[in-house]
This record gives sequence, C-alpha cells and structure tokens, in this order.
Amino acid sequence: TLSGGEQQMLAMARALMSRPKLLLMDEPSMGLAPILVESNFEIIKQVNQQGVTIFMVEQNANMALSIANRGYVVQTGRIVLADDARNLLDNEQLRKAYLGR
Repeated sequence: TLSGGEQQMLAMARALMSRPKLLLMDEPSMGLAPILVESNFEIIKQVNQQGVTIFMVEQNANMALSIANRGYVVQTGRIVLADDARNLLDNEQLRKAYLGR
C-alpha cells in the first residue's frame, strides 16, 4: 500500500507520461513529507520550463509563488488580488495576512 505522499507523486508521474501541454494540480504538496515538498516543486518548475503550462491550487503560498509567473488570492470564492508572483511575494500586506511574514 502506498502512503498519501507516494500516491501524490505517482499521480504526478502518471500525468506527465502523456506529455501534456497543460497540467492542472490541486495541492501537489499535500501528504508529502517536508523534505519531499522542495524536490516536488523543483520537478514542477522543470516541467514548466519545458513548456508545460501549470495551473496550481496550493496552500503553501510561499513555495507556489516562488515558482509561479502569476498568482491569484481567492477569498470566500472570489479573486481579491491578481498580480505577478514576484509582486505578490513583495506585497507587505499580503505577506502579513497570508504568508506568515
């Protein structure tokens, strides 16, 4: 039996086998040991650099924004902020409210 993290990694590998142009990811770090989260995001970054568009929903905003081109903040089902990932990471109010800094 596979752990939750192993199932998550297997699902990502299966999706990549079909060489998609667009990859939808829902919480790709969920269930992964902290040590695997970084390597998982590095793989996602490499896949994106190879031309695959990634659409990701992720609670780990710091990690997601570190590899994203754009980010959206959704609050009670509505987009309340949309910007380049770098601008979102540099937004002091956003950092305090959502990023824990």
